[in-house]
Amino acid sequence: MSVTNNITSVILIGFPNLQYFTFPFFSLLVLIFCGTISGNLLIMVLYLVSKTLQSPMYFFITQLSLCDLLLTTDIVPVLLHTVLYGGSSITLIECIIQFCIFVISESSECLFLSVMSYDRYVAICNPLRYNSIMTHKFCVTSANVIWFVGFIVTLGDIICIYKFYFCGPHVIDHFYCDFTPLVLLSCSDTRMIHIWLFIAGFYVIMGPFLVIVTSYVYIAITILKIPSNTGRHKAFSTCSSHLIVVSIFYGTLMIVYVFPTNGQLLILSKVLSLIYTVLTPLLNPIIYSLRNKDIKAAFGKLKLYF
Repeated sequence: MSVTNNITSVILIGFPNLQYFTFPFFSLLVLIFCGTISGNLLIMVLYLVSKTLQSPMYFFITQLSLCDLLLTTDIVPVLLHTVLYGGSSITLIECIIQFCIFVISESSECLFLSVMSYDRYVAICNPLRYNSIMTHKFCVTSANVIWFVGFIVTLGDIICIYKFYFCGPHVIDHFYCDFTPLVLLSCSDTRMIHIWLFIAGFYVIMGPFLVIVTSYVYIAITILKIPSNTGRHKAFSTCSSHLIVVSIFYGTLMIVYVFPTNGQLLILSKVLSLIYTVLTPLLNPIIYSLRNKDIKAAFGKLKLYF
């Protein structure tokens, strides 16, 4: 990074004017943080110790939990400090690192959600070939490729940001270092990173979204062809949890990055950002385990060891 930068630290404003709601909001965030860490770690432990969960879907759920853990530990600790003290001062390097970790976790989650939709497509639309398609090698290779793509996207961001000259202002009206607030700190020509993120965003956000939509179109067609109501309900229940997670994740993500964030809409953008960076990582393990008999059974067996 250029040594001639005018700023070396930035101040995250977060949610100003909380007044009497500071402690309740802080306490709620602590509970969410603890629940997120515990829930996602539990999913990963259950997968490792339970033989009944050794399937492609649960493998990808653990990878999703890893993304959520990465995102939570990146965002929430700084957010807690911001809420408690009415703001946080972090170095410019820390701000960029936070943004990069955010990018790798979110881009990887988009890709994992698309692979999980493909898994449900094969399971429902082509069940006889499921075991031959969704092999352990395919799952491991897919995970490695996804994390590598997330790393490449982040590396591209770093290369672009490295050439920036940061002149201020040094105040970010947000609770974490997102793309737009970070770019506003720079006086350099930011066209390169905008072009890069447009290209990368198409492949890691819109590309997976199209895969998910296409998969569920075929899944819906297949389910509607099932003659019995019981059969249709059983088929739909196998993908309902994933569909809920996708709806929450992509719904808030697209609203935040598609609509403008000036004036009162900035507050709405913060709230929606709070949903997909803080609340969604908590909801994912709950949604996947709430109606899942295999996970409940594995948890019951795990309790017997203690």
